[in-house]
Amino acid sequence: MNKLVFTSLILLAITNYVTAQSIDSTSVADTTYWKKGTKTTLTFTQTTLKNWAAGGENSIAFNAGINAFASYAKRRTTFENIMELGYGIIDQGKIGLRKNDDKIIFSSKFGYKLKKDGKLYISSLIDFKSQFYKGVDFQDDGSEVKISDFMAPGFLTISTALEWKPAKHFSLLYSPFTGKMTFVGIQSFADRGDYGVDPAKKDANGNIILGTGKTSRAELGSFLKITFKKDIFKNVNYDTKIELFTAYDENFGNVDVNWQNAVTMKVNDWLVASFITQLLYDNDIKIATEFDSVTDAPLDAKPRIQYKQILGVGLTFLMGDK
Repeated sequence: MNKLVFTSLILLAITNYVTAQSIDSTSVADTTYWKKGTKTTLTFTQTTLKNWAAGGENSIAFNAGINAFASYAKRRTTFENIMELGYGIIDQGKIGLRKNDDKIIFSSKFGYKLKKDGKLYISSLIDFKSQFYKGVDFQDDGSEVKISDFMAPGFLTISTALEWKPAKHFSLLYSPFTGKMTFVGIQSFADRGDYGVDPAKKDANGNIILGTGKTSRAELGSFLKITFKKDIFKNVNYDTKIELFTAYDENFGNVDVNWQNAVTMKVNDWLVASFITQLLYDNDIKIATEFDSVTDAPLDAKPRIQYKQILGVGLTFLMGDK
């Protein structure tokens, strides 16, 4: 039953997406209803120490990000597309090169206002998240254990929802029927059951039968998304987004949380200071702090709160509409 409903959600989302692509087809040349823009940020940090009594290590860090959007609004129809790409590396002392940021996010939403002067929309949302490159856990002995990579994991969320937009800077979207797909593109991860997929089968002796772990998982559940973005002071913008999802299965009530906050302070047209935080919790994602030295298998994997914080000052280049 869940697979049937999930397939129906996919077909409905695709239908709405195709409809959005053909909106206002009688006036193809008219682009006045579109707003498009790109923000590129580059942040560089260097620390050099020589004969420094307090100790410390030399370090170099570089972060790059691209945020692009294309939105359409005419009469009772809206079509919003957002892409966020980010990658960062740090080279610190004898530790060597590591990444400190890595994200791929794409979101597309088609909405239709139920009443001409109302604040309520029926919306169709497609949201994809993954990363560019492998992630590793560094052990005390200096060894590395690979724990993630491109599409390992990857997340795809598809929903048809009601959205309340009482003001330009605030929206609340709720869907009682949302499909969430989790992809694990590395078979060894799938065999272990990483990121909530079904693990590999075992033989009569309890040994894992390699290659039998599922590389994807489909869930049907309830989804809530709240967004707020507004200038709270002159040249200071606050942007927050929280996403909550719970699946209709035996673990109903366990809520996946994705809460992002960003405070951006504009110094001038090209120099910006920013403070960004992200808090994640997913009951299906087991995070380990210890690994087997031979097999790299996690020894103490369990759900944990994930937290990321970025504070930086860098160059910002804007193109298109604001």
